[in-house]
Parts: sequence; structure tokens; C-alpha cells
Amino acid sequence: MITLPFPPSSLSGHAEGNWHGKSGVTAKWRAWAKAAALAAKVKAPAAGDIVVRVRFVPPNRRGDRVNFPNRCKPIFDGLADAMRVNDSRFLPAFEFAEPEAPGRVEITIGEAA
Repeated sequence: MITLPFPPSSLSGHAEGNWHGKSGVTAKWRAWAKAAALAAKVKAPAAGDIVVRVRFVPPNRRGDRVNFPNRCKPIFDGLADAMRVNDSRFLPAFEFAEPEAPGRVEITIGEAA
């Protein structure tokens, strides 16, 4: 399992500002996800879909669960970088837990059934 801090709203697709202003935080999260996946020694199956299960544990109740998944794009990119695959193979599944400070995302990776 890979555990990362809860992604900030600045990663959301509808966050205010232009792409240039968000590029730094996006690059940081992509690098964190890649490093975490490499440390966890995550391997991709040779072919087919890769199931990526993401469990959101928000820090509080102020977020919008509908928007949590789109905060994960740089995380998915970092995972794909570490596994040396195209993220189009990812088959994401999302779970939403009760809030728990400081918040986190828990990611498990496996083969499709």
C-alpha cells in the first residue's frame, strides 16, 4: 500500500489560477507519488488493466467527495512513471472514509479480475 498526504484543493481541475501557477504543486505531487511507488516496489502486470484502488481519508468534512478523484491526476502520473506504463491502463476505484486529521490517501495496485 502507498500512503500519501491528502491532496490539496489546488490540484483540483476547477481550482482558480492558470496552469503555470499550479505547475509547481502538480510536479511536487507527481514526484512524491513516483518516489512512494518506487519505495513500495510496485510492479505493473505485463498487459491489461491495472486496478488502482484509492481510499480517501479527508482531514475534515469541508471537501466535496465528487471532486476528490480529480485531485489525483498528478498522483496517477507519478505512479505510471514509477511503473513505466501509460496511465490509460489504470482502472481506478474510489472509496471515501470518514474524516480523520491530518487526512491521507491510501493506494493499492493490482491486476483486473
